[in-house]
Amino acid sequence: MSKPTDLVQGTLDMLILKILALEPMSGWALSRRMKQVSNDVLQVSDGSLYPALHKLEQEGWITAEWKQSEYKRRAKYYFLTKLGQRQLEKEATNWNRLSAAISNVIRLEEA
Repeated sequence: MSKPTDLVQGTLDMLILKILALEPMSGWALSRRMKQVSNDVLQVSDGSLYPALHKLEQEGWITAEWKQSEYKRRAKYYFLTKLGQRQLEKEATNWNRLSAAISNVIRLEEA
């Protein structure tokens, strides 16, 4: 049985891209924002988040630069690229189609 914190395979990339579409942020802030927006349902470990960020950077969907954080520490900030915006639109369209199909099956009632 899956736990509520398990993410459907492939959704972490989309969620990261969506959050970064709103504003650039550090990995730590991104993780905190995802947890906050999901009412503590989505909690991404560093072991999942940072490899995903690295992969998105390799794909050219995000870029990163070192900056000083609000806490006066050096932190790597991630930014969505135009290519990343297009990927987000594609993934969001696929997600909406998939989640609508799943909802249709869940709402089935016995005859």
